[in-house]
Amino acid sequence: MTKFHFAGRYNGDPNSLISHPHEPGYVPFKEIQDMGKLGLIMNGVSLLIAAATIIPYYLIGRSPLEMMGCILMLVSLVPHEFLHGICFPEEVYMYENLKKGMLFVVGPGTFSKAHFVFMSMLPNIVFGFIPFLIFLIDPSQTLLGTLGALSIPAGAGDYYNVFNALTQMPKGSRTYMNGIHSFWYMPKQEK
Repeated sequence: MTKFHFAGRYNGDPNSLISHPHEPGYVPFKEIQDMGKLGLIMNGVSLLIAAATIIPYYLIGRSPLEMMGCILMLVSLVPHEFLHGICFPEEVYMYENLKKGMLFVVGPGTFSKAHFVFMSMLPNIVFGFIPFLIFLIDPSQTLLGTLGALSIPAGAGDYYNVFNALTQMPKGSRTYMNGIHSFWYMPKQEK
């Protein structure tokens, strides 16, 4: 069972985050190092994804429940992080800096590639893809349509992590977080 900790406000110093110590032979993910630049790029990606979800939503149908769907999406941000968190082995820490629009989890555990991809995608599936698919099947479900149409683009950073894992991690490797960055390594083979 994962132990969930609320770590408080993130002060912007990656060294203050709970981290996994570097493993022998670790390789950093090739990822954007500057958090400001990453934020701008992920916001741009999010807007592109939003066009792919919001345009069909408006073409299929709108309702007075749209505002409730927007509120529901905002309320789902904490459960979104909780769904990431329950996938961490042993323990996880949630940080926030709402002034900078940040809410995230980190933990000292390691993941297989498949587990890391699942952890990254789970909240997006639950709050984004499933509600949006239900809406596409039944357009009267506009509350779910709004939730999904807004939640799918909000996962841009998670999709970036999935892309990095799928394109950079060799078979049999494991990944972990150290600060705000991800690293992979090949575990020693037991004899």
